[in-house]
Amino acid sequence: MSSKHRVVVGLSGGVDSAVTAHLLKQQGHEVVGIFMKNWEDDDDDEYCSSRQDFLDAASVADVLGIEIEHVNFAAEYKDRVFESFLHEYQAGRTPNPDVLCNAEIKFKAFLDHAMRLGAEKIATGHYARVREESGSFQLLKGLDPLKDQSYFLHRLTQAQLSKAMFPVGDLLKTEVRRIAAEIGLPNAKKKDSTGICFIGERPFREFLNRYLSHQPGPIKDERGRKLGEHVGLSFYTLGQRQGLGIGGVKEKGSPRGGGEHEPWFVAAKDLEKNTLIVVQGHDHPLLLSPALVADDLSWIAGPAPQDGAYAAKTRYRQADAPCALAMREGRLQLHFPQPQWAVTPGQSAVVYDGEVCLGGGVIAHAIQA
Repeated sequence: MSSKHRVVVGLSGGVDSAVTAHLLKQQGHEVVGIFMKNWEDDDDDEYCSSRQDFLDAASVADVLGIEIEHVNFAAEYKDRVFESFLHEYQAGRTPNPDVLCNAEIKFKAFLDHAMRLGAEKIATGHYARVREESGSFQLLKGLDPLKDQSYFLHRLTQAQLSKAMFPVGDLLKTEVRRIAAEIGLPNAKKKDSTGICFIGERPFREFLNRYLSHQPGPIKDERGRKLGEHVGLSFYTLGQRQGLGIGGVKEKGSPRGGGEHEPWFVAAKDLEKNTLIVVQGHDHPLLLSPALVADDLSWIAGPAPQDGAYAAKTRYRQADAPCALAMREGRLQLHFPQPQWAVTPGQSAVVYDGEVCLGGGVIAHAIQA
């Protein structure tokens, strides 16, 4: 295969994928754009605005002089991502839909569609890099430490990575914006999207409320004293501080890291008793975990890494934390010299060896000191 490819780019309407398409075209590849629509429930201008995103993507394609196709993966998204997302929330965990969305939609449904169009490679606007070494593929962090998205891509396989290109992974976000402005892209100043993958930004509790059954119950401190009522355990995550409705309750002279004016944080969910456990103080011992167990593992190289010293993230917006990795009966154990804050079941624990993302798994439970 020559070094010039037919590349299908996922054009989201955002600036990162737009610059991705531009860079590939500059490099001499034959570039085709695809806009993915993956959510149809209540898709209106207030939140999801996929119509506006498509118009932005189409205007980018027009400026770059490439074709664009509108593809609907809403059924696949609902079956492969959203059902799992709801199941996890109902079970009291806090899933990361972006991780599943990348593995199941962008690098499965989209990849399959692109291959049917005769693509040799697909490209997205992720801040990550791929390196081939002796026939095997490594996923590397993006060079912009503030934007690195390898965490969300850690479930990709060798087959998927072999087809993937991430041109903006070599750039800083400021450079991407500069390039977009220089070549006159209409979305150069468009703000980055946040919120649930493909569903967009919307009031989260109100959104989940439509899909999850919920049973109100007591909010208690670690001594069992009732402080208020929760609206349903699914709507809270470990480490949450806002929206607890108990801001006026103060605990004087708490011996365990709290103080009279310390804020309250969610520390645990007791599913059997339908009780939300809260503690006072960001560094309360119940919020700190020296170890965790993860399952549903996925390793980029195929086999699990050797036991030993690595680094890991237990949530996306977090610096790498040194850890000792051990595989035990098919489950991943990570032990941290510095206890980790609010380790949350359902989130991903992702393992790194320097700049190389090795893979990881879904946190089953934290191990308390």
